[in-house]
Amino acid sequence: MTVQELPGAAAYRPTPPPAWKPITDPAPLLPDPEPYRVLGTDAVADADPELLLRLHAELVRGRRYNAQATALTKQGRLAVYPSSTGQEACEVAAALVLEERDWLFPSYRDTLAAVARGLDPVEALTLLRGDRHTGYDPREHRIAPLCTPLATQLPHAVGLAHAARLKGDDVVALAMVGDGGTSEGDFHEALNFAAVWKAPVVFLVQNNGFAISVPLAKQTAAPSLAHKAVGYGMPGRLVDGNDAAAVHQVLGDAVARARRGEGPTLVEAVTYRMDAHTNADDATRYRVDSEVEAWKAHDPVRLLERELLERGLLDETGVERAKEAAERMAAALRDRMNADPELVPMDLFAHVYAEQTDQLRAQAAALRAELDAEQDHDEHGTEAGR
Repeated sequence: MTVQELPGAAAYRPTPPPAWKPITDPAPLLPDPEPYRVLGTDAVADADPELLLRLHAELVRGRRYNAQATALTKQGRLAVYPSSTGQEACEVAAALVLEERDWLFPSYRDTLAAVARGLDPVEALTLLRGDRHTGYDPREHRIAPLCTPLATQLPHAVGLAHAARLKGDDVVALAMVGDGGTSEGDFHEALNFAAVWKAPVVFLVQNNGFAISVPLAKQTAAPSLAHKAVGYGMPGRLVDGNDAAAVHQVLGDAVARARRGEGPTLVEAVTYRMDAHTNADDATRYRVDSEVEAWKAHDPVRLLERELLERGLLDETGVERAKEAAERMAAALRDRMNADPELVPMDLFAHVYAEQTDQLRAQAAALRAELDAEQDHDEHGTEAGR
């Protein structure tokens, strides 16, 4: 006998307690049907000219940074590099929208965002070169380690933001992830915790069309990734990811909202990855050249530069000045990356645990003995050669 077949079961229709009811009207959480734009619209008249010029300078520098880092992989000076060419507007806006006290949680493709936030360009590449665990001190720069596993940085961002609020610190965390990362469990867990706790965190999804070779349509049937926000009880915003001014404004609104204690926001920036997934990827196997060419007409650097030139905020001299500054940065990066790093093998065991385990101590002792034996052999070999 089932519950429904029990005597009096038909009359037993309990009213769900309030905790079961939706606590939010979904309508205000829905994103606009089209990505928000500033450049080429009436909204650009309200944009801060100084901000636009700074965005332009950082975009030009970022484009050159991506090109130089990619070249370093071909020269054997960098093991791998996931270029963000075409996505510079998202990277730069994410860095510039934060206050110094805030935290940035990047993915593996977001080296440019870290550099735009002030990280040494060489330190940003150290992990990808294979020299050190992270390459920089996350606490010093308030930039979490560049994250290679997909979406695992998102729950960390939520945890830090929630902890900061509990401590009374006025801190916002901005977590970056690609469209492929939205298919990971960590993405869903992070959004759920953030919304329930009203954590001061902003999620920026850079939808560049492909999770390596998998197009977005094979990952989700949702109208947009921004729509996913509604299921968690947070607003979703859809923005043109190649419009630097629009991305900065939308992220700025989301950061301000989080700082006021109103909870998280999911921002989807629609952009395009112009280069291959990494230098080890052959993008021609899953997309055609005509698609890439079509997106070049919506290049984030050209879009902003054209707007500034048309409004008289920038002239050809200013354009050349930005390119020259970017070239100086690239030359310095190239020279420093061409120098052989001075590596300390025993650093392998540092910063793994606060207190080393017995296993790590044994491994460290074994390596130390091997290094000492090698040094002793080299010294005696040199003496014998004399």
